[in-house]
Amino acid sequence: MQSKAATVSQYLRELPPERRDTLTHIRKILKQNLPKGFKEGMQYGMIGYFVPHSLYTDGYHCDPAQPLPYISLASQKNYCSLYLFAQYSNNRENHWFQKAWKASGKKMNRGKSCVRFKKLEDLPLDVIAEAASRLSVEQFIEIYESVIKPTGGNRQKSTKRAVKKKTDSSQKKTVKKASSAKTRPAIKTSNSPKTVVAKQSKKTTPRRGRNPSG
Repeated sequence: MQSKAATVSQYLRELPPERRDTLTHIRKILKQNLPKGFKEGMQYGMIGYFVPHSLYTDGYHCDPAQPLPYISLASQKNYCSLYLFAQYSNNRENHWFQKAWKASGKKMNRGKSCVRFKKLEDLPLDVIAEAASRLSVEQFIEIYESVIKPTGGNRQKSTKRAVKKKTDSSQKKTVKKASSAKTRPAIKTSNSPKTVVAKQSKKTTPRRGRNPSG
């Protein structure tokens, strides 16, 4: 169930002591390492770190009224979750993240869009710190737009190509049909005017005499 806390402080106060201590420690690491421009606040019932509308007016594509999320931290029913948008949506960042985590010797409990953990000891905190600091606001926006914005454009282009191909195919069929109608020889029947004329011509044409010089 999503928290209805209006502030991060209120969110943390609502947690059991052990969970509160864990998330407070991670929150401190994130705040110490986030580049300039990212802001903290409550987002989707979680502690969120995001690009404010003042720096990215488009907001989040799922809900433009929401600022663009970068990292989220949450206490769930059976575990805690750390959402890392850049590391989950970009191949280069994803490769770095998995390699760095593996090198730490920690076992990763990875969900569809987050890392799950129950205590601080489950996390390589230096990797989390670097994940937070790796990208500037501008670099993150570039990654986000490379993932989100081409989708509609490519789909639109594909649709246009499909429509054009279908139209071209129809036009070719029409041209071919018209061309065939023009070039197809007329079917000769026994009553064909050309046949009749040919017969008449054969009957009425006088025979030529021999060449006088022959």
